[in-house]
Parts: sequence; C-alpha cells; structure tokens
Amino acid sequence: MIRHTRLIFVFLALAWAVVAAWQVIEHSRVEKSGRDALLRRSHDISATVSKLVRAQRFFGAVSQERMEEALASLVSTDGIESIALLNREGEIVVSVGTPIDFNIKGLTEKLERWDPNLLTVVNLVDFGTNVVSGSGTNLSPIFVRPRRDTNAPPREEGRFGPPAPRPPPGEPRPALTNLVAGELAGTNAPPRREGFRRSPDFGRPSGMSEPDYQTMLAKRGLHGFVIALSTEPLLRAKDADLWTRTLIVSFAGVAALGVALALRNVSKSADLQFRLLRASELNTHLRELNLAAAGLAHETKNPLNIIRGLAQMISRQEDAAAEVRTRSRSIVDEADRVTAQLNEFINYSRPREVRRAPVALNAVATEVVRTLGFDLEEKALHIHLQPDLPRIEADEQLLRQALFNLLLNGTQALDRGGEIRVAVVPCGEGTVSLEIRDDGPGVAPEHREEIFKPYFTTHQKGTGLGLAIVQQIVLAHGWEITCHPNEPRGALFRISHIKTLA
Repeated sequence: MIRHTRLIFVFLALAWAVVAAWQVIEHSRVEKSGRDALLRRSHDISATVSKLVRAQRFFGAVSQERMEEALASLVSTDGIESIALLNREGEIVVSVGTPIDFNIKGLTEKLERWDPNLLTVVNLVDFGTNVVSGSGTNLSPIFVRPRRDTNAPPREEGRFGPPAPRPPPGEPRPALTNLVAGELAGTNAPPRREGFRRSPDFGRPSGMSEPDYQTMLAKRGLHGFVIALSTEPLLRAKDADLWTRTLIVSFAGVAALGVALALRNVSKSADLQFRLLRASELNTHLRELNLAAAGLAHETKNPLNIIRGLAQMISRQEDAAAEVRTRSRSIVDEADRVTAQLNEFINYSRPREVRRAPVALNAVATEVVRTLGFDLEEKALHIHLQPDLPRIEADEQLLRQALFNLLLNGTQALDRGGEIRVAVVPCGEGTVSLEIRDDGPGVAPEHREEIFKPYFTTHQKGTGLGLAIVQQIVLAHGWEITCHPNEPRGALFRISHIKTLA
C-alpha cells in the first residue's frame, strides 16, 4: 500500500511538472509571436517610409522641412517613438520623434535591437546608393536638401525669385543637375527655369569634382533609416499571459497537492483501521475505549477541519494584514497538531513502536514550550528549562508527545502567573530522572495512582487520556513515571531510568 501510494505521489509530481513545462513553452511561444508581430509591423512601416521618401523626391532631392512634416504624421501613430533617416556613414540626416541616443553604426551590423521598452530597426534600403540586387543597374541617389537659412533675404518675385538672365549666345545653359546641386550645397545657384522636366535622376553636376561629389553623397545622400517602436503593448500582453500561465500552474499544483493529501488520508485511514482491528483482536478489554476514542475523534475532526480551512483561506488572502496571515498559519499548524492528537486517541490501545535514537532533550523541550506559547501567554505562565539538559536515547516523536502532555497538564492546572520548571537529576550509571515541577494546586494523595488511568481526570474540560498516553510512552521506553508532591506547593512528575549519551 505504501509503495503504491509513493508511486501515485511521483506520478502526480510528474504530471504537475509536465503542466508547468507546457505553460513555460506556451509562454515562450506567445512572447515569440508578439515579437514577430512587432517586427512585421516594423516592416510595414518601413515600406511606408520608403514610399514616402520616394514620393517626396523632386529632381533627385527631398526637402528636410517637408520630410520632417511627412514623417511627423507617422510618428504620431500609436507605438512609433521615432524615425530617423541615415546617410551612408550611418549619421542622422533627418529625425523626428524621440531622439535616438545610441551608436547607429554599431546597430547597422545587426539591423535590430531589443531594449526593455523599445524595438529599434535599421532599414538599409540604399535609396539608390547601391546596385540593385540581380538587376545590374544603378539607381539614382536621393539627397536631403538642408534647411533654408532663416536669416537670408526673402525672394521678391514668384516662388523661385526673378528669372535668371539668359546666357550669352554660344554658351550652354546651366545643367539641371547644377541647379539641384546648388540648392543642396546652399549656394546662390540659378533657380529652376520654366519648362524643365521633372526627373528623378541626379548625377554628378558638371563643374563638381568627383571627391566633392562623393563627400556630398556620403553626407547628404539617403542610405537607410531607423524606426523605433514602443514595446509596451508587447510587454503588457506578455505580463498578462505570464499571470495566466502562473495561475494555471498554481491551480494544477493545488489540485495535485489536494489529490495527494486526499490519497494520503485514505492511506492513513486504511492503515489506522488495520491497526485498530489488530488492537481489537489482541486487546478485547480495551474495545469500548477504542469505540469511544473513535467517536470523539470523528465528532471533533469535523469542526476542526472547518476551522483549519477557514484559517488557510485567510492566510492566502493578499489584502489581509501580515499579522493576520501569520496568526492564520499558526491556527492551521495548531489544527494539524490537534488532529495528530486525535489520532493518538484512536491509536491508544495499540502497542507503541519505539524507535530509539540520540535526542537532544534541550531542543525537544524548547520546541514543546514554543508550541505552548499561546497557552502560556493567555495565563501569563512561565516555564523555566534547565540550560544544560543532556542528550538521551529515546524516540523523539514519542518523547515530544509525552513532554507536551505533561506541560499541557501543568498549564491547565496552574492559576494565572504560575511557574513550571523542567530539570534533570542524575541517578548514576549513566541514567537521569526528568522532573517537571509546578506550583499549582497539586494532586491529592488518593489520586496520584489514578491519574495515569484512561479517562480519569480532575479537570472539567480534560479528556482523561493525556497522562495515560504519557504512561504508555514511558513504559514503552522501559522508563517509569511517578507523581509526587512539590514542596511547598504543587505537583512533581518524575520520569526515571532515562539513559544519557556522552
């Protein structure tokens, strides 16, 4: 039965691990899908920017002012933080939106960069500065005409000023490319003449040296652009998905834990029934005691489970105060402890299985005192432990239960402000006696033998099994327990023949 239970526990743990791994994979897939969607959007925006730049081209050049106005309409779109046009050297020629504060030259090697709140994509579209792949033809470069000098004198006639004088007979007219080059260079070149055709081509102007042309091409020629997109929608979707996946994993864990606890309770119940059956067969004279203990446990567990469940719900509420949650967890711990005690009522009649091992008596006593902290605070009681309690040979769990019952019996008997002292007295030959003294009302002489019998109690709310269980544990260890008067007032419980360890 135990082996099968362990296999089921392992299976539940593996099932929960599979669910958790599945949610992690799905979360990664959702994150990747969001990133891909944002990249696809950046590609769509890139195509729009490319078409917008070519639409603004006039005689091989675009105006910086008009380009900034056109790009500003895109940046106002939700999610686009900034757009910057680049030259061949990776320097910003035109920029709108949030300033770009990183090294674009280093970024062009990767073409995209993910920051916590920003996606930056570089598009090397080469607006005519490189050979088109597979075509073998050169595209005409596109230049950015710089801002006009606001301090320059205004033009007087028409849109482009007065007509330029005609050249003398026999001299060639100014080339169209010279006119555009003059505007790019900021010179007073002759304005465009009426009747010129609009042409997208822009070659090296006559009269301009090749080095100067290449310099202008590198500084003012468009080579690509940078788009910065906000990743906040992606982060919000990612966080929402993470919370959903976390809840799924948490619910799966709670479900697996609930099944495991239910199975554990079923297994323990089956084992308990088997032990009770054996105890009934071997100890017929305690059968009525077994039935009474089982009835008491059944009637007590129902309200105890309700209390434990409510306390557990309170401890999990995030809006509850920290102290309230701490107290609620303490209630859950105490409910579990009482449940264990109820099981001891049911198992009282079966023989105790003592598993001896070295036990630090001081640590066990300190833990028991801490467990009784609430009872001690309620009645302002004080428990004094001898500081040098030795290591002994005993079953730690049974010893802890015996000490708990003895100290609980003392706290129930004492009046407010009473004291309990725990100490050991050497008995020789490597043995000691453990003494628990209190200054309560004490035990009447005629009751000092009767108090260790089942269902005998001098307390109104006592069950009569606490000291009986203590005697059962003591006898199972081969020790002896007796009750004596504690002079001048109170009771003394002495456990003798305890073997100490060096």
